[in-house]
Amino acid sequence: MENKNKNNAKVFKAFCDEKRLRILELLQGGEKCACVLLEQLDIGQSGLSYHMKILVESGIVESRQEGKWTHYKISAKGSAYAAALLAELTTPNAAIKENYCRE
Repeated sequence: MENKNKNNAKVFKAFCDEKRLRILELLQGGEKCACVLLEQLDIGQSGLSYHMKILVESGIVESRQEGKWTHYKISAKGSAYAAALLAELTTPNAAIKENYCRE
């Protein structure tokens, strides 16, 4: 369970930064080269690498190498997982009855 929560935390970490949200908005239009992302964002190469590492590790973004550049796109599988995870964690579950204090 702890490992599952650690992996799930990576998904939410991907969404908790304004720059990463902007990157996801840019990737909504399809695959983008890192060079294009750099042009669109007020960020340096190392900053972009940092944010892309978090997005890729979360599974929400996929990457592929082409020459010296990396290309990124939103992962259909990863984004579906993130949406399902959010729904699961925010849907009340009547089967869990541990809402009382134990003496």
